Amino acid sequence: MASEPVKGPASYFPSIEKKYGKPIAEWQQIVRDRLPAKHMELVAMLKDEHGMGHGHANAVVVHTLSEKG
Repeated sequence: MASEPVKGPASYFPSIEKKYGKPIAEWQQIVRDRLPAKHMELVAMLKDEHGMGHGHANAVVVHTLSEKG
């Protein structure tokens, strides 16, 4: 049986790792290190300080914040 395709924010992870040269775990730690902060502040930080595109930055932030519970 074939595995289900990855959906949601995690579907961006392979291209994020390839384009920006860091594993997702490192990007998530960068986000966690800035907490507490608002969602869009974290997205802006990834875009402004790390050159990430909006969709990629948002995917990392959404996934990281959802893990915190």
